Amino acid sequence: MKNIIVTGSSGLIGSEVVTFFHHQGYFVHGVDNNQRAVFFGPQGDTRWSQQRLESTLRNFRHHELDIRDRRGVADLFRELRPAGIVHAASQPSHDRAAAIPFDDFDTNAVGTLNLLEAARQTCPESPFVFMSTNKVYGDRPNTIPLVELETRWDYADPAYAEGIAEDFSIDQSKHSLFGASKVAADVMVQEYGRYFGMPTCCLRGGCLTGPNHSGVELHGFLSYLVKCNLEGREYRIFGYKGKQVRDNIHSQDVARFIHAFTLAPRCGEVYNLGGGKANSCSIFEAFRLTEAYSGKAQVYTYLDENRIGDHICYYSDLRKMKAHYPGWGITKTLEQTIEEIVRSWQERLRL
Repeated sequence: MKNIIVTGSSGLIGSEVVTFFHHQGYFVHGVDNNQRAVFFGPQGDTRWSQQRLESTLRNFRHHELDIRDRRGVADLFRELRPAGIVHAASQPSHDRAAAIPFDDFDTNAVGTLNLLEAARQTCPESPFVFMSTNKVYGDRPNTIPLVELETRWDYADPAYAEGIAEDFSIDQSKHSLFGASKVAADVMVQEYGRYFGMPTCCLRGGCLTGPNHSGVELHGFLSYLVKCNLEGREYRIFGYKGKQVRDNIHSQDVARFIHAFTLAPRCGEVYNLGGGKANSCSIFEAFRLTEAYSGKAQVYTYLDENRIGDHICYYSDLRKMKAHYPGWGITKTLEQTIEEIVRSWQERLRL
């Protein structure tokens, strides 16, 4: 039975990948130390997810390990010599990063380097998938001419009718410290692929979501929005008239693409991983969809101040992914995704 290592295994994407690869016949080793609870407090706690995996998956083993622990990471790789690595651990909030710059960079950049070098020393032939972020593009997407519609912003330039492609510049823009640390990790993953010939890829995710997300205000847009709706809690909109647009991809479709890459890996690749235009929505559009499934009106306030480096409109051009992996595509619609998130929070909150 092949071993695979999944970092951030108790998080949204990590837990989905753990479950998917377990069902594919792998012995899955999860690396997680619940750092999300340190970054975001009790609402970010993912122990419930860890316990769910341990209780339901026979061939899953949890490793209480911080990816900043270089020796610990190296020792684990020497022991397991995994057939694949999916790196989903991170400090994921560009707002939070400004308050914890060393923790952010050490986790996102140095932690990634620790994993890459451990893989190079023990299993350089094994596919290495890194969950990057669309924040590597900084605020440069905001330079694209936009048109204001009734409930959203959209691209006015027809060159972006399908969204942002992978050749969009990541240079000379404001990223936030989180975006900068992820750029460092992203480029390093590419370099290990191109310089050492290792099968690596960076998945520049948009809004990755699903029913197992522990959304908080600083990270996890849809999940947190739904939770606020169900609890009658005030949701704060930060600027752009509430018309800012994100594309949303269900965690199952993320796991499906990762599996496709591991079966036919390439060296030093980059993909913009999101739901595409069909699965995009503005905050106000997300309110209406959530209300349709919850039966509750969304409570919100508007702050006429956007988050630093935030995107006004962003959705992913999926054509490169589909060209390289034609068997892959989006299977979960935005409506299905939001309905699943509503049902999940209702169960967790016992509403």
